[in-house]
Amino acid sequence: MDLQERRALLKATANPDRKLDYLVTLSGHLFDDGGARQLVEVRYVPDKQVLDTGSFGTYLEALSNHPWDNPEDLAVTVLTDINNEVVSRWVQVKVGLPELPHPAVDSHGVVIDDRQPGWDNPALLGRLVRI
Repeated sequence: MDLQERRALLKATANPDRKLDYLVTLSGHLFDDGGARQLVEVRYVPDKQVLDTGSFGTYLEALSNHPWDNPEDLAVTVLTDINNEVVSRWVQVKVGLPELPHPAVDSHGVVIDDRQPGWDNPALLGRLVRI
């Protein structure tokens, strides 16, 4: 699946109230051929559009068909795809691997975020649970 096909899976609808800053959270997972899971969580503050939940599930299924070398690659891909299709005021992507390839490693996770230039809402972001 090429970049445009993958991004086209993400559908959006109009934000019901563009004057408000509010947080949307979507989480799901990818499965690889061996059954290992990669957890994906997206938190964002919508601008003009909100992401359709069903399309997010379809998008994650499509991502499962691609071999990801590491969670960093997956997190960057999800962030750039969402930034391209659903321009948010602020977006954060978290990817974690609960099943690790080495017994000495307890966890491997990635958190990446982005925001529109000039946007800030410390009251809203300050209430978020720290990752």
